[in-house]
Amino acid sequence: MLQLQTELEGKEIGFGDLRSRIDSLGYTIGGNWDYHKGSFDNVLWRDEAETIYLRLPFEVVEGELDNYDAQIKFQTPYVIKHVVNIGLDEDENSLLTSTGFNQFQDPVDKDGQIANKNKWTVAGEQAVEKIVRLVQ
Repeated sequence: MLQLQTELEGKEIGFGDLRSRIDSLGYTIGGNWDYHKGSFDNVLWRDEAETIYLRLPFEVVEGELDNYDAQIKFQTPYVIKHVVNIGLDEDENSLLTSTGFNQFQDPVDKDGQIANKNKWTVAGEQAVEKIVRLVQ
């Protein structure tokens, strides 16, 4: 994981308004959200079983996350690499994996080694800068 030093940390904005604007940039709500915290995730790079994501974590400071009017506050953004298993799963989920990919399986490595850290730090910071402009 590569933590990024950006101007996004600590900024607050309405959840619904921001979400409607960053969907077009490829951001989605990360899978580990609850009513009081979450993250926006974006794929920076994908090749076969490896994916490098930009994650923008936040906490809800007013309301609840499923409410358009919720107010969120950004925490430290970071770049993370997931490695997934490509191939058939040899357990009871074989029907799900008959295509060779189970979209519901956990990554083999949720925090994989990131090569060329400087490259991904710069790419992450550039992507975050676009979000900072939306938040201002």
